[in-house]
Amino acid sequence: MKLRGGFIGEDGMDKRVQVIAALWFFQVANYFDRVAISFAGPSIMKSLAIEPSSFGIILSSFGVGYFLGQIPGGVIADRWGAKWLLVIAPLFWALFTGATGFVATVAGFVIVRACFGLSEGLSNAACFKVIGDIFPPRQRAMVAGLWATAFAVAPAFAGPVVGSLLASVGWQVVFMVLAIPALLAAFLNLIFIPGGGREQSTLVDAPTTHPSFAATLRLPSLWLISLGYLSFNIAYWGYLGWMPSYLSLAHHIDVKSIGILGGIPYIFAFFGLLITGWLGSSVLYRYRPHLLACCYVLAAVSLGYAYMAETLPTSLAGLSGAAFFLYGGLAPYGAIVLDLAPENNRAAYSGVVNSAGQIGGAVAPLIVGYLVSASGTFASGFAFMVGGLAVGAICVLALIPFMPARPVPTAAVAAH
Repeated sequence: MKLRGGFIGEDGMDKRVQVIAALWFFQVANYFDRVAISFAGPSIMKSLAIEPSSFGIILSSFGVGYFLGQIPGGVIADRWGAKWLLVIAPLFWALFTGATGFVATVAGFVIVRACFGLSEGLSNAACFKVIGDIFPPRQRAMVAGLWATAFAVAPAFAGPVVGSLLASVGWQVVFMVLAIPALLAAFLNLIFIPGGGREQSTLVDAPTTHPSFAATLRLPSLWLISLGYLSFNIAYWGYLGWMPSYLSLAHHIDVKSIGILGGIPYIFAFFGLLITGWLGSSVLYRYRPHLLACCYVLAAVSLGYAYMAETLPTSLAGLSGAAFFLYGGLAPYGAIVLDLAPENNRAAYSGVVNSAGQIGGAVAPLIVGYLVSASGTFASGFAFMVGGLAVGAICVLALIPFMPARPVPTAAVAAH
């Protein structure tokens, strides 16, 4: 893959760094808005007398909207370019995030969070397209890992910030304030993301084949990785949605302390992304599926340890280990998707994978909420998440025959 069009700026700065920075802040704003409701959950449930099962419906409504936006967003990005999706979508995040502070019923939360999820879902595949269009295959795991560190940084900062705001101004004001980062993300994407339409494809050599969307849907690899991502999301969204409430309900932690303690696992998530991104772009470049499967297995082990731990520090250690491997898996996952996707249908392929994956995101918080309400314990909820990771690991290993051949390193060729 060859870069064109003077993508290195006259000032000597690689404009790809600006793209990574813009996508990174875009994702920070995205996740800040997304996870705030998890940290605010205990306050919302208490102030509005909402049961855990009903709050699970609220959490899952985001996943429904997110699911519905994936494929349309991918098709739009492939056909007309990714930039404008990455500019317009945050404007709608700002609208629906702010609106969350004005609702007072379960139905109102469901509508607002579903619309918020839809606006986020439309833009998700566009990020994959930008990375795939600009960065060569060997760099993608590292780039995906750097981009995805935003997934960890945002919750890490969201915990202390939201916790402090909750204690001082209440949960309604929290959501109004969080509309501001989304507006800034739209502005940065307008400035730094290249292309405004079909011309975005001029950043790389034109693809030699143009498979139809229907042909893309017939690829076996698409359905294997989709099922694997669905299964992973059962654990990922179960963890993301219920970890703060688990600390509160199972270990009797107050709201302000939740914000601080709940942010600790995301520090480990940050380093997990950097380490697996480096491994997937270097020593384990040819073994990305194996790396991803190991992340899923070790995340499952960590979740089991977190539940069985009898003290808060040991439980928090397990949750931190789970965050390291759950988030760490996102780096090789992003690279694998882009390796398998047809070059001309990157966003659509990614949209289908993410759409299938968000079925897990939609049902996981709901099912975990009902399991907790029905049993009065988090045991069944943790078991549900561990089972999802086991299925995900099996699907990822089944992808190995479909992975493209890796070039032999130059040093190895010279040695022979």
